[in-house]
Amino acid sequence: MSDKIKHVGDADFDREVLQSAEPVLVDFWAPWCGPCKMIAPALDELAATYDGRAKIVKVNVDNERQTALKYHVRSIPMLLVFKDGQIHGQQIGAVGKAQLAQLIDKAL
Repeated sequence: MSDKIKHVGDADFDREVLQSAEPVLVDFWAPWCGPCKMIAPALDELAATYDGRAKIVKVNVDNERQTALKYHVRSIPMLLVFKDGQIHGQQIGAVGKAQLAQLIDKAL
């Protein structure tokens, strides 16, 4: 996994995501989720591409249940883009790198 992707949880979600000065793509995932594993390499590449302009973080829904419940995560992978503390975009299910980049681009 890329060192540019940070794992965040219930305790630091507000600070890392909602209070971020740059847009944040949040990947709600779990280690047992096949589609989550499929998109991981694309997220690693995007983290490098957008470094300094946007952040990518991961939230493990098995460990961080409060955050998953707060954002009504019912199916994973679920990706939310936050900008200025608000949800700016959403994607449910595995998609390609280009579609993930479009989510980020719309928030920039």
